[in-house]
Amino acid sequence: MSFKDHFSGHAAAYATCRPGYPRDLVAAVARLPREHRLALDTGTGNGQAAVGLAEHFDRVVATDPSAQQLAHATPHPRIEYRVAPAETSGLPDASVDLVTAAQAFHWFDFDRFFAEVKRILAPGGAVAIWTYNLPRVDPAVDRQIDRLAHDVTGSYWPPERRWVNEEYRTVPFPFAEVQMPSFFHPEHWNLEQLAGYMKTWSATARYSKERGTDPLEEIWDDLAAAWGEPEKVRPVVWPLFLRAGHVTPPP
Repeated sequence: MSFKDHFSGHAAAYATCRPGYPRDLVAAVARLPREHRLALDTGTGNGQAAVGLAEHFDRVVATDPSAQQLAHATPHPRIEYRVAPAETSGLPDASVDLVTAAQAFHWFDFDRFFAEVKRILAPGGAVAIWTYNLPRVDPAVDRQIDRLAHDVTGSYWPPERRWVNEEYRTVPFPFAEVQMPSFFHPEHWNLEQLAGYMKTWSATARYSKERGTDPLEEIWDDLAAAWGEPEKVRPVVWPLFLRAGHVTPPP
């Protein structure tokens, strides 16, 4: 099965520039399953979520269909990286205690992924999917981030981006859902780091490939003015949107 590959072409930048995930979110989803023998992180990218899961599970299998992404994954003694789509893990029936998809579920074939989750989850197992949308800094900087995302590159986003824009509220989720708290992920970045992150968006990469120019050039002067001293380190915060549950409600 082919997959929609939006990131292999800049896998190294993805590994360097993408934010991680809050430890409290990973800890919260790790508390959902009854056992902590094996977690499967699907669409792992460079292992951003898998490394956190390895603190809570005896073993983590982290899959991604992009060999280029996995080539830049963070090594860990309890993580086994495998080139595989989320819909076909290759793991035995009823063998996994937690299945996760961090900033990846919206690219999946939903029905096939759900069938795979139900096949591989062990009794008492759980599934969690989460995403983040645009980061927030302050109103002036946010206006330029939003301008890049909507006005400059808006037509270059893949259609699956709608699920992120809708904060996963509208995605199908055929599990016994567990209500989870809100989470936020902070980074402390300078202007160059923020720009590097925005260049990893699927929309900016597609814009650059098709038009031969960097879309950040269209907002750069206004963004730089809003930021201030380029080397100044500022808080950059992503709200996260999480869905979690069990195949059947726990007893």
